[in-house]
Amino acid sequence: MTDPDSLLEVTDRYADLDGLRLHYVEAGTGPLVVLLHGFPEFWFSWRHQIPVLAASGFRVVAPDMRGYNLSAKPRGIPAYAAHLVARDIERLIAACGVERAVIVGHDWGGAIAWNFAMHYPDKLERLVIINAPHPVRFIRALRTWRQLRKSWYIFFFQIPWLPEALIRAGSFAVLRRMLQTGPIRPGANTSADIERYVEAAAQPGALTAAVNYYRALFRRSRVRGPAVKIVEAPVLVIWGEKDRYLGLELAQPDRKWVPKVSLEMVANASHWVHLDQPERVNNLLLEFLLPRQIT
Repeated sequence: MTDPDSLLEVTDRYADLDGLRLHYVEAGTGPLVVLLHGFPEFWFSWRHQIPVLAASGFRVVAPDMRGYNLSAKPRGIPAYAAHLVARDIERLIAACGVERAVIVGHDWGGAIAWNFAMHYPDKLERLVIINAPHPVRFIRALRTWRQLRKSWYIFFFQIPWLPEALIRAGSFAVLRRMLQTGPIRPGANTSADIERYVEAAAQPGALTAAVNYYRALFRRSRVRGPAVKIVEAPVLVIWGEKDRYLGLELAQPDRKWVPKVSLEMVANASHWVHLDQPERVNNLLLEFLLPRQIT
């Protein structure tokens, strides 16, 4: 496997999105592809995908979502409601000087990508979701004991300050262990990679901001009422079969809500399928994006 760092040449940029300063990296030229990371990561989690997409004729933009790493960290739980983060992405696309983009999202980035697809359909070319259930599927699953056992941490994160203290303890020992043992491919995250994640999480306010995404989840009805809409754009779901946090039954979205969806299950891959099987994920991305010219 090619060492991604040997190919990873990105340009650091910042966008001022109506007062919110968003950091992102950019590589390549061509149709815009926006990569949205999950918890507890930042743009660097796409290190295997950025060079391949850029070399294949795409302009790749990978932001640190609000609250993460070098991006602004607004105070308060309501600031991390999914529709506000999705609005950041809509404004980032405009700041890039284009009207539409392909959105690729993993984990929390996938949740934001689903929200973006439902509320900004005119800005979406195609959608790729990586181990992030459609919101209707997930809400239904949380009513089952099977998924509740897997998602216990979501409820733990509702407690003030304690989750941050636990994650920060022992020089971020919990975070280090999760990044080392979460992916199942040996060396998926090297010790140097893990230090980069820890450095990002240690930015002032970053850890609380990341946890606030989960806290805002249960305040959604007070921030903005239910707004599930049909996603008309073509959608590819890539799912690592050995996800310890999400049941396999969550992989397939209901075609009532996502009529143009295709699902690719990836064996020998965890929740971090793009780290466990990067070449497979890259091939799936290119097969989905290259058949027709994106304008």
